[in-house]
Amino acid sequence: MEGLPATPSTQTTQTAASAPAAIETAGTPSAGVPKSIELFSKYPGLEATSTLENLREFIGDCARCKLAPFRKNLVFGVGNPDAQLMFVGEAPGADEDARGEPFVGRAGQLLTDIIERGMGLRRSDVYICNVIKCRPPDNRNPEPDEVASCEPFLFRQIETVRPRAIVGLGTFAVQAVLKVKTPISKMRGQWQDFRGIPFMPTFHPAYLLRTPGDKRLVWADILEVMRFLEIPIPRRGGSPS
Repeated sequence: MEGLPATPSTQTTQTAASAPAAIETAGTPSAGVPKSIELFSKYPGLEATSTLENLREFIGDCARCKLAPFRKNLVFGVGNPDAQLMFVGEAPGADEDARGEPFVGRAGQLLTDIIERGMGLRRSDVYICNVIKCRPPDNRNPEPDEVASCEPFLFRQIETVRPRAIVGLGTFAVQAVLKVKTPISKMRGQWQDFRGIPFMPTFHPAYLLRTPGDKRLVWADILEVMRFLEIPIPRRGGSPS
């Protein structure tokens, strides 16, 4: 992420200490988020899954929505099951569908750069998943019935990992998780609340590949997350290329 200032503190005046206050004032997103009991009742036994491995076994060779016949692999999630930080994207693409792992294509490499070169973490330190676990045909946006089918699994992933913070990647993921219609351009960089978990909306890495000038905005958002989680910020600014 080129052209970023070397002094991260100039990006924003909000500090880690003020992030919870921002979450309290945001307020509205969580109001529309279904409760776990409402979601899990759709799949009896889901509430009993206690680990990510249990959850993956419960999902099995899923055929609960119309995407199943088109996929090569179900893309569950990857990373530290006890991660402090979770990244949630939209849906698998062609590379992800082929490998069965989220964010492994060009956009995935950019996300990895943000995590490793920018944040100074290993990819395996965080947890990465998508709202939808199967690739939609031609990479179209997931449809409401597909979201409804997968949503209980995403929410159970979040409850199982129990991250201290979540980064929502792109319009669709943010709107699907928070149950809002606000454009990502108006939400990014502002802490939101997901059931008491600080949630930072930002642009999707695929968008940055098309609009590299906005990498600086994503880096500002990531710096906020780093401050909140008290992750040391490199003196050079840490911005990935």
